[in-house]
Amino acid sequence: MALFGQTARQWRDAHPDAEGNLRDHAPLEQLVVLTNLESLNSVLVRQGLSQPERLLKLNEIAITQMRSLLADHNIKRLK
Repeated sequence: MALFGQTARQWRDAHPDAEGNLRDHAPLEQLVVLTNLESLNSVLVRQGLSQPERLLKLNEIAITQMRSLLADHNIKRLK
């Protein structure tokens, strides 16, 4: 939700003919950020943040990281 703005179920419902899942169709930058968010979410859970608080923080982090990755021209060489 924090990265894609929708749940996996919402994506499946919107793309019934698509092969695989949302992650299978995500670009490299989103997959990198998703991995980071998963790790950060576990830290926030241990800190006792509620789900809405975590979602807000993770969304802010996702936006920042996506902007950084998309602005970094070196990342294109990794593809």
